[in-house]
Amino acid sequence: MPTMIYAFQEIAVHLLAQVDLTNFGFPGGARAFTGITMLTHMFFAELFVGFAIAAPVLQAWGARTGSPRMDRLAHSMARFNVLTFSTGATFAVLFIVLLIGFYPRVTTSLFTHFFYFLVLAMLSMGLALWGMYSYYYKWDRYSVLNKKRHIALGFTMGFFIWVWMLIMTGIDTYMTTGGGPNATPLSNDNIQNFGTATAGIFNPMFVEMVLHRTFANLSWPAFAIAAWAAYMYIRSKSPTDKSYYDWATSVGLTWGTGFLLVQPVIGFFIAYSMKLSQPDNPANPSNTGSYDRLTSGATSNLLYINLLLVVLLFVLANAAMFMGAGRHPDRGGRVPIRFFGLVAAVAGIYSISPLASVPYESPFFYLRYIAILIMALATLGAFITYMRGRLRFRYGSPGTLYRVTLLALGILASTTALSMGLMKSNSRVPYTVYNQPDYTVESSPPPDGVGQ
Repeated sequence: MPTMIYAFQEIAVHLLAQVDLTNFGFPGGARAFTGITMLTHMFFAELFVGFAIAAPVLQAWGARTGSPRMDRLAHSMARFNVLTFSTGATFAVLFIVLLIGFYPRVTTSLFTHFFYFLVLAMLSMGLALWGMYSYYYKWDRYSVLNKKRHIALGFTMGFFIWVWMLIMTGIDTYMTTGGGPNATPLSNDNIQNFGTATAGIFNPMFVEMVLHRTFANLSWPAFAIAAWAAYMYIRSKSPTDKSYYDWATSVGLTWGTGFLLVQPVIGFFIAYSMKLSQPDNPANPSNTGSYDRLTSGATSNLLYINLLLVVLLFVLANAAMFMGAGRHPDRGGRVPIRFFGLVAAVAGIYSISPLASVPYESPFFYLRYIAILIMALATLGAFITYMRGRLRFRYGSPGTLYRVTLLALGILASTTALSMGLMKSNSRVPYTVYNQPDYTVESSPPPDGVGQ
């Protein structure tokens, strides 16, 4: 089956390469079509990364605690990755074809500049796929007779896909920051320089974005699991299955909320690193950086929308924990969770209200950030209370409103993840590689010498 998939993708790439894109027409132009293709790929890629990292962790946890439910959930994650990998990979191939067709100059330059890192990324992807298929197709045999070896295969899958994400994040943040305020722009003299490429990967935004993506790829896929389990509960007939899927909603909710808690703090440092990466050019004050576009340009509308989505995520997570705590035989924890949830909701609503939109010079400017911090800390209080009661939960009969809330959480989390990526990419407009006029978001001719 994998061989047939790769053969089909090679045929698709060959056919797409023959398409004449000269007179291509699409609402929003080539940039919109390329962006939609990339977002579709990212939807599957983020789920893939999250499940690849989480599945062996769950299985190892299940082996330690003797819980067969952990094994079953880990197997479901691995199965999802096997079944959907070809879909995500197809959109990735289409994205590369569109980049080469619409933006040959920047694509050729980046591929040449980061050639060795891209080779390492593809090697990591190959090893991750080997780990994934070995992990999944040897499940029945290894998970019983050689459980430690089987878990090791799973961790191989998770580690190498994380290395792939690491390299892709370095290239992506390089395009957003241009490598930093003192970075050397791409030119014919340094485009194949390994030292310059390494400096580009480890740009001022790299560490913060790696942390953000690692935790985000564990958070929103966990909410997706909770939503999936809530849906599967409706379809289940036996009490055993209903109990399992109810338990799975709780696992998805706790993992999703736990990793969500750190995102506002990391997001602050991402914005700060973007500000530090801007060039200091008093002679040309109009040459604004990604941070300026993010906070005051057209992209600032996306920033506000994403802040609204994040607040809704926190509010819904608190609501779900409050309703989920009803599984406790004494309904213990609902009162403190309700208190923490109300505090988080009030602080979150203030952070997105007009009251928090004050000039930088105002002494109340930082109240928005304080409110977001209070929202996160209050949610942490609700999370700890919920986790303390989970050991006594009785699974099998969740309320309808609880399931609806989880379905909304899953949809909202995926929307937020994709919208965050769109905002980051738009923050460098009109550049494709920030602060390098030769590489813009407009379609461009090939570099000199290509095709001769």
